[in-house]
Amino acid sequence: MNAEDALSALRARSDSERAPGMAAYHKTARPCLGTPNPAINDLVKDWRKALSLPERVALADGLWQSGVFEARIAAAKLLTQARMRPSDAAAWDLMLTWVPEFDGWAIADHACSALSRRVMADLSRLDTLEGWTASDHLWTKRAALVAALPLARLSIPKAHEVAARERVLDWAAGYTHDATWFIQKAVGWWLRDLSKHDADRVRDFLDTHAAAMKPFAVREASKYL
Repeated sequence: MNAEDALSALRARSDSERAPGMAAYHKTARPCLGTPNPAINDLVKDWRKALSLPERVALADGLWQSGVFEARIAAAKLLTQARMRPSDAAAWDLMLTWVPEFDGWAIADHACSALSRRVMADLSRLDTLEGWTASDHLWTKRAALVAALPLARLSIPKAHEVAARERVLDWAAGYTHDATWFIQKAVGWWLRDLSKHDADRVRDFLDTHAAAMKPFAVREASKYL
């Protein structure tokens, strides 16, 4: 399986009549095939079964480099898993090259889902995410929170996970002064998910920072309080 074969499979599952609507909805100038997400999931499931980890990394690289919208979604899905043996270094290094190329929420969110698994596998990778918080690139800056989202979803975090969560909350506090819609949305999203597991910590955050946040982000953060 190479990237051309995979693209052919994506095209075979596509609906060209859907493509213009998809491009408009995602506000992307990338080529869109009109392949629905369930079809991408089915194809990726088959590829994951058939390919070794190094082969999947190579295929993900080729799909990403094609620039096709659905191919980049598929590339991210190929590398979204909790454990990678014997090493996830190649997958992590590849995904880091993707981040500066994020240009919309859908591709960024799928890639961040894959990145988040690698972060949770090695929390020292938060050092890399912290560097993103100072980026002038909107999607890189946003990715720091989105790729750390599993920390907000831990029901019974261990001490080192609580410390990691607090580190991300410090980033979120700094983000409250960025009025960009997607940044404010990411802060609200992070706090909303955390509120399901530690409502008091979210209340404390809002007591301190809500005045700097956009009202819609405060509503998002408060949804389950």
